[in-house]
Amino acid sequence: MFFSSAPLRQLRRSLFGISLDETTFAKRGFYRGNPRVQERLEKVAATFVQGYHAALEEDRFDVLVPFLKGIDLERQGFAFEGAAMGLGLVDYFFPSQRRLAAFMEGPGNDHIYMLHVGVGWTLGRTPRSPSKLLKKFDPLLRWLAIDGYGFHQGFFAWPRFIDNQVLPTRLSGYARQVFDQGLGRSLWFVRGADITQINATIDAFPEFRRSDLWSGIGLAAAYAGGVEPNDLQELCRAAGENRWHLAQGAAFASKARLRAGNPAPHTELACQTFSGLSCAEAADLSDECLKDLPQGEHDYALWRLRLRTRLAGQDVSV
Repeated sequence: MFFSSAPLRQLRRSLFGISLDETTFAKRGFYRGNPRVQERLEKVAATFVQGYHAALEEDRFDVLVPFLKGIDLERQGFAFEGAAMGLGLVDYFFPSQRRLAAFMEGPGNDHIYMLHVGVGWTLGRTPRSPSKLLKKFDPLLRWLAIDGYGFHQGFFAWPRFIDNQVLPTRLSGYARQVFDQGLGRSLWFVRGADITQINATIDAFPEFRRSDLWSGIGLAAAYAGGVEPNDLQELCRAAGENRWHLAQGAAFASKARLRAGNPAPHTELACQTFSGLSCAEAADLSDECLKDLPQGEHDYALWRLRLRTRLAGQDVSV
Protein backbone atom coordinates (compact mmCIF):
# COMPACT_ATOMS: atom_id res chain seq x y z
CA MET A 1 0.00 0.00 0.00
CA PHE A 2 1.20 3.51 -0.71
CA PHE A 3 2.18 6.01 1.88
CA SER A 4 2.92 9.71 1.84
CA SER A 5 3.57 12.03 4.75
CA ALA A 6 0.88 14.32 6.11
CA PRO A 7 2.77 17.49 5.05
CA LEU A 8 3.11 16.14 1.52
CA ARG A 9 -0.59 15.27 1.36
CA GLN A 10 -1.48 18.77 2.58
CA LEU A 11 0.85 20.26 -0.03
CA ARG A 12 -0.87 18.28 -2.80
CA ARG A 13 -4.25 19.56 -1.65
CA SER A 14 -3.04 23.15 -1.51
CA LEU A 15 -1.43 22.95 -4.97
CA PHE A 16 -4.05 20.98 -6.87
CA GLY A 17 -7.28 21.36 -4.90
CA ILE A 18 -10.49 22.63 -6.50
CA SER A 19 -12.66 24.95 -4.44
CA LEU A 20 -16.22 23.73 -4.05
CA ASP A 21 -17.28 27.19 -5.19
CA GLU A 22 -15.88 26.29 -8.60
CA THR A 23 -18.61 23.66 -9.00
CA THR A 24 -21.54 26.01 -8.42
CA PHE A 25 -23.70 27.29 -11.27
CA ALA A 26 -23.23 30.86 -10.06
CA LYS A 27 -19.44 30.65 -10.17
CA ARG A 28 -19.35 28.81 -13.49
CA GLY A 29 -21.98 31.02 -15.13
CA PHE A 30 -24.18 28.05 -16.06
CA TYR A 31 -27.81 28.40 -17.10
CA ARG A 32 -29.94 28.62 -13.96
CA GLY A 33 -33.40 27.34 -14.74
CA ASN A 34 -35.02 24.80 -12.43
CA PRO A 35 -33.64 25.28 -8.87
CA ARG A 36 -34.21 21.61 -8.02
CA VAL A 37 -32.20 20.47 -11.04
CA GLN A 38 -29.47 22.97 -10.26
CA GLU A 39 -29.18 21.72 -6.69
CA ARG A 40 -28.91 18.13 -7.86
CA LEU A 41 -26.24 18.79 -10.47
CA GLU A 42 -24.23 20.96 -8.09
CA LYS A 43 -24.29 18.09 -5.59
CA VAL A 44 -23.02 15.73 -8.29
CA ALA A 45 -20.12 18.07 -9.09
CA ALA A 46 -19.34 18.53 -5.40
CA THR A 47 -19.22 14.74 -4.95
CA PHE A 48 -16.63 14.48 -7.71
CA VAL A 49 -14.50 17.07 -5.93
CA GLN A 50 -14.91 15.18 -2.64
CA GLY A 51 -13.43 12.08 -4.23
CA TYR A 52 -10.72 14.09 -5.92
CA HIS A 53 -9.61 15.76 -2.71
CA ALA A 54 -9.77 12.48 -0.81
CA ALA A 55 -7.28 10.92 -3.22
CA LEU A 56 -4.97 13.93 -3.06
CA GLU A 57 -4.95 13.84 0.72
CA GLU A 58 -4.86 10.08 1.29
CA ASP A 59 -3.56 7.57 -1.26
CA ARG A 60 -3.56 4.64 1.18
CA PHE A 61 -6.39 2.52 -0.14
CA ASP A 62 -7.37 1.17 3.27
CA VAL A 63 -8.30 4.75 4.17
CA LEU A 64 -9.39 6.12 0.79
CA VAL A 65 -11.77 3.33 -0.23
CA PRO A 66 -13.91 3.31 2.94
CA PHE A 67 -14.30 7.06 2.57
CA LEU A 68 -15.46 6.72 -1.05
CA LYS A 69 -17.83 3.89 -0.19
CA GLY A 70 -19.29 5.95 2.63
CA ILE A 71 -20.73 8.40 0.10
CA ASP A 72 -24.38 8.01 -0.88
CA LEU A 73 -24.59 4.99 -3.21
CA GLU A 74 -26.30 6.82 -6.07
CA ARG A 75 -23.51 9.41 -6.22
CA GLN A 76 -20.66 7.07 -5.36
CA GLY A 77 -19.51 6.69 -8.96
CA PHE A 78 -18.77 10.41 -9.15
CA ALA A 79 -16.57 10.14 -6.06
CA PHE A 80 -14.60 7.26 -7.61
CA GLU A 81 -14.28 9.29 -10.81
CA GLY A 82 -12.85 12.18 -8.83
CA ALA A 83 -10.48 9.87 -6.98
CA ALA A 84 -9.15 8.64 -10.32
CA MET A 85 -8.35 12.19 -11.31
CA GLY A 86 -6.58 12.74 -8.00
CA LEU A 87 -4.53 9.55 -8.21
CA GLY A 88 -3.78 10.20 -11.88
CA LEU A 89 -2.54 13.69 -11.10
CA VAL A 90 -0.34 12.45 -8.27
CA ASP A 91 1.06 9.76 -10.60
CA TYR A 92 1.90 12.43 -13.16
CA PHE A 93 4.11 14.30 -10.69
CA PHE A 94 5.27 11.23 -8.75
CA PRO A 95 5.22 8.48 -11.43
CA SER A 96 7.19 5.73 -9.72
CA GLN A 97 4.41 4.20 -7.59
CA ARG A 98 1.57 3.78 -10.15
CA ARG A 99 -1.24 4.50 -7.70
CA LEU A 100 -3.97 4.74 -10.31
CA ALA A 101 -3.09 1.44 -12.00
CA ALA A 102 -3.21 -0.35 -8.65
CA PHE A 103 -6.53 1.30 -7.85
CA MET A 104 -8.00 0.25 -11.20
CA GLU A 105 -6.82 -3.33 -10.80
CA GLY A 106 -7.90 -3.51 -7.18
CA PRO A 107 -10.54 -1.75 -5.06
CA GLY A 108 -11.75 0.61 -7.78
CA ASN A 109 -12.28 -2.03 -10.47
CA ASP A 110 -16.08 -2.12 -10.17
CA HIS A 111 -16.05 1.55 -11.19
CA ILE A 112 -13.62 0.96 -14.06
CA TYR A 113 -15.64 3.02 -16.56
CA MET A 114 -15.75 6.04 -14.25
CA LEU A 115 -12.06 5.68 -13.41
CA HIS A 116 -11.06 5.98 -17.06
CA VAL A 117 -13.26 9.06 -17.39
CA GLY A 118 -11.76 10.59 -14.25
CA VAL A 119 -8.15 10.24 -15.35
CA GLY A 120 -9.06 12.14 -18.51
CA TRP A 121 -9.63 15.24 -16.39
CA THR A 122 -5.85 15.39 -15.85
CA LEU A 123 -5.46 16.32 -19.53
CA GLY A 124 -7.20 19.58 -18.69
CA ARG A 125 -4.79 20.28 -15.82
CA THR A 126 -1.43 19.18 -17.23
CA PRO A 127 0.48 19.44 -20.52
CA ARG A 128 0.69 15.64 -20.79
CA SER A 129 0.31 14.03 -24.21
CA PRO A 130 -3.14 12.47 -24.77
CA SER A 131 -1.66 9.72 -26.96
CA LYS A 132 0.92 8.78 -24.31
CA LEU A 133 -1.77 8.76 -21.63
CA LEU A 134 -4.00 6.43 -23.65
CA LYS A 135 -1.20 3.89 -24.02
CA LYS A 136 -1.24 3.34 -20.25
CA PHE A 137 -4.79 1.97 -20.11
CA ASP A 138 -7.17 -0.66 -21.42
CA PRO A 139 -7.13 -0.59 -25.26
CA LEU A 140 -10.92 -0.20 -25.42
CA LEU A 141 -11.88 1.77 -22.32
CA ARG A 142 -8.97 4.19 -22.63
CA TRP A 143 -11.13 6.24 -25.00
CA LEU A 144 -13.24 7.18 -21.99
CA ALA A 145 -10.31 9.28 -20.81
CA ILE A 146 -10.80 11.48 -23.87
CA ASP A 147 -14.49 11.71 -22.92
CA GLY A 148 -13.35 12.91 -19.49
CA TYR A 149 -11.11 15.51 -21.10
CA GLY A 150 -14.06 16.78 -23.13
CA PHE A 151 -16.20 17.07 -20.02
CA HIS A 152 -13.48 18.98 -18.16
CA GLN A 153 -13.02 21.50 -20.96
CA GLY A 154 -16.76 22.02 -21.35
CA PHE A 155 -17.32 22.38 -17.60
CA PHE A 156 -14.45 24.77 -16.87
CA ALA A 157 -14.12 26.56 -20.23
CA TRP A 158 -17.60 26.39 -21.72
CA PRO A 159 -17.51 29.83 -23.43
CA ARG A 160 -14.55 28.62 -25.47
CA PHE A 161 -15.54 25.03 -26.19
CA ILE A 162 -19.35 25.24 -26.22
CA ASP A 163 -20.26 28.79 -27.19
CA ASN A 164 -17.30 29.31 -29.54
CA GLN A 165 -17.15 25.62 -30.54
CA VAL A 166 -13.35 25.51 -30.46
CA LEU A 167 -11.85 22.14 -31.40
CA PRO A 168 -9.17 20.67 -29.10
CA THR A 169 -5.80 21.26 -30.75
CA ARG A 170 -4.18 18.37 -28.85
CA LEU A 171 -6.51 15.85 -30.48
CA SER A 172 -7.16 14.69 -34.02
CA GLY A 173 -9.20 12.11 -35.87
CA TYR A 174 -11.64 9.96 -33.90
CA ALA A 175 -10.37 11.35 -30.59
CA ARG A 176 -12.19 14.58 -31.40
CA GLN A 177 -15.46 12.68 -31.69
CA VAL A 178 -14.97 11.11 -28.27
CA PHE A 179 -14.04 14.55 -26.93
CA ASP A 180 -17.43 15.75 -28.18
CA GLN A 181 -19.17 12.94 -26.31
CA GLY A 182 -17.61 14.30 -23.12
CA LEU A 183 -18.42 17.84 -24.19
CA GLY A 184 -22.05 16.76 -24.56
CA ARG A 185 -22.02 15.42 -21.01
CA SER A 186 -20.77 18.77 -19.76
CA LEU A 187 -23.55 20.47 -21.69
CA TRP A 188 -26.07 18.76 -19.39
CA PHE A 189 -24.57 20.83 -16.56
CA VAL A 190 -23.72 24.02 -18.46
CA ARG A 191 -27.28 24.34 -19.73
CA GLY A 192 -28.85 23.18 -16.47
CA ALA A 193 -30.45 20.09 -18.09
CA ASP A 194 -32.89 22.44 -19.82
CA ILE A 195 -34.07 20.69 -22.98
CA THR A 196 -34.74 23.87 -24.97
CA GLN A 197 -31.32 25.27 -24.09
CA ILE A 198 -29.58 22.00 -24.93
CA ASN A 199 -31.32 21.60 -28.26
CA ALA A 200 -30.56 25.16 -29.33
CA THR A 201 -26.92 24.80 -28.32
CA ILE A 202 -26.38 21.55 -30.21
CA ASP A 203 -28.20 22.87 -33.28
CA ALA A 204 -25.70 25.72 -33.39
CA PHE A 205 -22.81 23.23 -33.82
CA PRO A 206 -21.76 21.98 -37.25
CA GLU A 207 -23.79 18.94 -38.22
CA PHE A 208 -20.80 16.56 -38.11
CA ARG A 209 -20.39 17.21 -34.36
CA ARG A 210 -24.01 16.88 -33.24
CA SER A 211 -24.36 13.11 -32.99
CA ASP A 212 -21.50 12.77 -30.51
CA LEU A 213 -22.86 15.64 -28.45
CA TRP A 214 -26.23 13.87 -28.26
CA SER A 215 -24.48 10.69 -27.16
CA GLY A 216 -22.96 12.62 -24.27
CA ILE A 217 -26.33 14.11 -23.40
CA GLY A 218 -27.83 10.61 -23.25
CA LEU A 219 -25.08 9.43 -20.94
CA ALA A 220 -25.45 12.41 -18.61
CA ALA A 221 -29.24 12.28 -18.56
CA ALA A 222 -29.13 8.60 -17.61
CA TYR A 223 -26.20 8.67 -15.18
CA ALA A 224 -26.56 12.06 -13.47
CA GLY A 225 -30.32 12.45 -14.00
CA GLY A 226 -32.23 15.42 -12.69
CA VAL A 227 -35.24 15.77 -14.99
CA GLU A 228 -38.82 14.52 -15.15
CA PRO A 229 -40.22 11.79 -17.45
CA ASN A 230 -41.80 14.32 -19.81
CA ASP A 231 -38.41 16.05 -20.15
CA LEU A 232 -36.82 12.76 -21.22
CA GLN A 233 -39.53 12.29 -23.83
CA GLU A 234 -38.95 15.82 -25.08
CA LEU A 235 -35.23 15.06 -25.23
CA CYS A 236 -35.95 12.16 -27.61
CA ARG A 237 -37.99 14.42 -29.87
CA ALA A 238 -35.31 17.12 -29.80
CA ALA A 239 -32.58 14.64 -30.75
CA GLY A 240 -34.48 13.71 -33.91
CA GLU A 241 -32.29 11.65 -36.22
CA ASN A 242 -29.69 11.46 -33.43
CA ARG A 243 -32.14 9.64 -31.16
CA TRP A 244 -30.10 6.44 -31.15
CA HIS A 245 -26.91 8.27 -30.22
CA LEU A 246 -28.88 9.48 -27.21
CA ALA A 247 -29.93 5.90 -26.44
CA GLN A 248 -26.38 4.61 -26.85
CA GLY A 249 -25.14 7.07 -24.25
CA ALA A 250 -27.83 5.92 -21.82
CA ALA A 251 -26.88 2.27 -22.39
CA PHE A 252 -23.28 3.09 -21.47
CA ALA A 253 -24.54 4.76 -18.29
CA SER A 254 -26.55 1.64 -17.48
CA LYS A 255 -23.53 -0.60 -17.91
CA ALA A 256 -21.39 1.62 -15.67
CA ARG A 257 -24.00 1.70 -12.91
CA LEU A 258 -24.80 -2.00 -12.96
CA ARG A 259 -21.16 -3.04 -12.91
CA ALA A 260 -20.57 -0.76 -9.92
CA GLY A 261 -23.70 -1.98 -8.11
CA ASN A 262 -25.21 1.50 -7.83
CA PRO A 263 -28.38 1.41 -9.96
CA ALA A 264 -30.63 4.46 -9.91
CA PRO A 265 -34.31 4.97 -10.79
CA HIS A 266 -33.49 7.84 -13.14
CA THR A 267 -31.11 5.60 -15.11
CA GLU A 268 -33.84 2.99 -15.48
CA LEU A 269 -36.31 5.62 -16.63
CA ALA A 270 -33.91 7.13 -19.17
CA CYS A 271 -33.16 3.75 -20.72
CA GLN A 272 -36.81 2.83 -21.01
CA THR A 273 -37.66 6.22 -22.50
CA PHE A 274 -34.81 6.34 -25.02
CA SER A 275 -34.85 2.72 -26.18
CA GLY A 276 -37.71 0.80 -24.58
CA LEU A 277 -35.19 -1.41 -22.76
CA SER A 278 -34.67 -1.79 -19.05
CA CYS A 279 -31.38 -0.74 -17.53
CA ALA A 280 -30.30 -4.40 -17.28
CA GLU A 281 -31.33 -5.12 -20.87
CA ALA A 282 -29.44 -2.10 -22.17
CA ALA A 283 -26.33 -3.12 -20.23
CA ASP A 284 -26.59 -6.69 -21.54
CA LEU A 285 -26.93 -5.39 -25.07
CA SER A 286 -23.83 -3.29 -24.55
CA ASP A 287 -21.95 -6.45 -23.53
CA GLU A 288 -23.30 -8.39 -26.51
CA CYS A 289 -21.95 -5.75 -28.84
CA LEU A 290 -18.46 -6.40 -27.46
CA LYS A 291 -18.46 -10.04 -28.61
CA ASP A 292 -15.85 -10.72 -31.30
CA LEU A 293 -15.08 -7.02 -31.46
CA PRO A 294 -11.92 -6.54 -33.55
CA GLN A 295 -9.18 -5.01 -31.46
CA GLY A 296 -7.54 -1.97 -32.89
CA GLU A 297 -7.71 1.77 -33.29
CA HIS A 298 -11.40 1.74 -34.21
CA ASP A 299 -12.72 -0.76 -31.63
CA TYR A 300 -14.46 1.86 -29.48
CA ALA A 301 -16.10 3.46 -32.52
CA LEU A 302 -17.29 0.04 -33.70
CA TRP A 303 -18.67 -0.78 -30.26
CA ARG A 304 -20.72 2.41 -30.26
CA LEU A 305 -21.91 1.78 -33.83
CA ARG A 306 -22.97 -1.79 -33.08
CA LEU A 307 -24.86 -0.67 -30.01
CA ARG A 308 -26.67 2.14 -31.82
CA THR A 309 -27.66 -0.24 -34.61
CA ARG A 310 -29.06 -2.80 -32.18
CA LEU A 311 -30.89 -0.13 -30.20
CA ALA A 312 -32.44 1.33 -33.32
CA GLY A 313 -33.79 -2.12 -34.06
CA GLN A 314 -36.07 -1.66 -31.05
CA ASP A 315 -37.73 1.18 -33.03
CA VAL A 316 -39.57 2.65 -30.05
CA SER A 317 -41.65 5.73 -30.85
CA VAL A 318 -42.19 8.64 -28.48
